[in-house]
Amino acid sequence: MSGQTTSEYISHHLSFLKTGDGFWHVHVDTLFFSILAAIIFLFIFSRVAKKATAGVPGKMQCMVEIVVEWINGIVKENFHGPRDVVAPLALTIFCWVFVMNAIDLVPVDFLPQLAGLFNIHYLRAVPTADISATLGMSLCVFFLILFYTVKSKGFKGLVKEYTLHPFNHWAFIPVNFILETVTLLAKPISLAFRLFGNMYAGELIFILIAVMYSANMAIAALGIPLHLAWAIFHILVITLQAFIFMMLTVVYLSIAYNKADH
Repeated sequence: MSGQTTSEYISHHLSFLKTGDGFWHVHVDTLFFSILAAIIFLFIFSRVAKKATAGVPGKMQCMVEIVVEWINGIVKENFHGPRDVVAPLALTIFCWVFVMNAIDLVPVDFLPQLAGLFNIHYLRAVPTADISATLGMSLCVFFLILFYTVKSKGFKGLVKEYTLHPFNHWAFIPVNFILETVTLLAKPISLAFRLFGNMYAGELIFILIAVMYSANMAIAALGIPLHLAWAIFHILVITLQAFIFMMLTVVYLSIAYNKADH
């Protein structure tokens, strides 16, 4: 902790590397590691695609094929429309979010200390522990919901969905619009906060465990098994959160595409 108090240590690890101050600032670390995670995902899949063989596949090809077939099966069961966009989208969401989540398994001091060698004093490496990143992804899902509603029902159908439901009478149009708008906005907001909340909590627990290493020998020794146990459990968390974000995206798009007339 290099002379820092516990509160200073925690505050330092929860501070972003950002440009400027105020509302219109950019979290450079979130942007960098989001792009890095995308590059890792694309590199692995492109490499497997180039080396794919019809014979006995390698371990990496087997893993990629299992993931692709698994997600394609989920989309096939839940989205009853053209899957040429939704299936690749679901695959991208799951793999990208999983890689971003997995950065949380890197020891909390390693990347900040590495950045310190380049005179970078603040660094948060987990993009999904940043609400701006999860809200950004959820905003894309929000526009996709509108797109698939229009695609299946047309613009007139979109207006009817949000003005004549659940009460099919012109007098209730303002009430219907408020109720349906709240329902619509709740979907991307819940997506964003669910992923952010779980990953932020996981990151904070790793930081609190790291604080134990600066205590007396008995407490510091306890930190090692705790760190290992939480890392093993966190593997399940990062996988589950990637799956939930992907699954809910597919379900929301399916509801938008298959809404019945009212």
